Amino acid sequence: MNKRVVITGLGVISSIGIGWKEFWKNLLGGKSGISPVSSFNTSNHFTHNGGEVKIFKPEDFISEERLKFINRATQMALAAAKLAIEDAGLIPGYLDNHKVGISFGTTLGDAQTIEDIDMLLINNEPISERLICQIPTHASPSNIAKKYKVNGPNFMFSTACAAGNYAICYGYDLIKLNRADIVFAGGSDPFSRIEYTGFNQLSAVAPEKCQPFDKNRKGMMVAEGAGTLILETLESALKRKAPIYAEILGYGLSCDAQHMTQPSVEGISQCIIKAINEAGINKEDVNYISAHGTGTVANDRAECAAIKKVFGSRYKQIPVSSIKSMIGHTMGAASALEAITCALVVRNDIIPPTINYQTPDPECDIDCVPNEVRKHIVNIALNNSFAFGGNNASLVLTKFTN
Repeated sequence: MNKRVVITGLGVISSIGIGWKEFWKNLLGGKSGISPVSSFNTSNHFTHNGGEVKIFKPEDFISEERLKFINRATQMALAAAKLAIEDAGLIPGYLDNHKVGISFGTTLGDAQTIEDIDMLLINNEPISERLICQIPTHASPSNIAKKYKVNGPNFMFSTACAAGNYAICYGYDLIKLNRADIVFAGGSDPFSRIEYTGFNQLSAVAPEKCQPFDKNRKGMMVAEGAGTLILETLESALKRKAPIYAEILGYGLSCDAQHMTQPSVEGISQCIIKAINEAGINKEDVNYISAHGTGTVANDRAECAAIKKVFGSRYKQIPVSSIKSMIGHTMGAASALEAITCALVVRNDIIPPTINYQTPDPECDIDCVPNEVRKHIVNIALNNSFAFGGNNASLVLTKFTN
């Protein structure tokens, strides 16, 4: 349990960039990845914008033959894993001599595959082997394992919007418990008719833009993407002279055990407190919070109330930003992409903004780093994620010092 866990590779598929460098540049520039939905007809929906990754070309990462048998969630997961592995400098053959695991998260896997199969069934048409192979929710980590011949633990979390953080937390545990030396951890979710329609029916989708913590916020922005982090023992990272972005100190998990969709201030605050305690730090040590920050009235209000409850009078002194204002809500990939953001924040001492912020909300009077990037010393970052079903996960990252 004394092993130190560090992050040595980052892979990003997002609406504002492929690869962490482009993603980071556009985060700091406050670029929006929101655009009119093009993957299906939204004329019967209340809203028409989303965070589709229109710049992603799966053929750049995956062979044409293999593409026939994998869904979009797996395509993005494989691409993000490839980018992270290359970024970490994991050369061919190195993994053969180490204990390697895979831990991923998603909300629904690839729901559009199910939709395609449903249409075939309705029309009494045959279902191909190609589609059958795309159904399993765990297809993403399984395909990554096959690609890189990873025979260790392989797990998929489906804890919705907190799944990426759950996957990273489990990967952290695998290394701390000496069950793995290296873990590919992250999340992937594609743009889905089911999710888009569902959140529209809940009147939870903003018509034009996502405005976390703004008084006039109108909801979330459904999006897609994938993020992979290479977690590794410090010993392994130093031995192969790998780049080290940040160190993971600990995490907190909790379940509100109350309502399927409405967040609990008590549940969120308990999750944050657990993370701080397990990390062995004081709440005064937190320099930055990556907010769940969906842009819905209830979620933003509950998260701000929990931050106030945990940090007391100091809450206005902690920068809190939501990258969902730029890339939308990527569901199971969200907290993985936000963990990548935290790793880059603590490494570079630069905080991305919460864009689209116009009108202060007295109930959300945190320092949300409105609209402009900010230079700020960040030694410890807290990555918050809260999901339907009251599944909460907070991850603590710190600047690496040997």
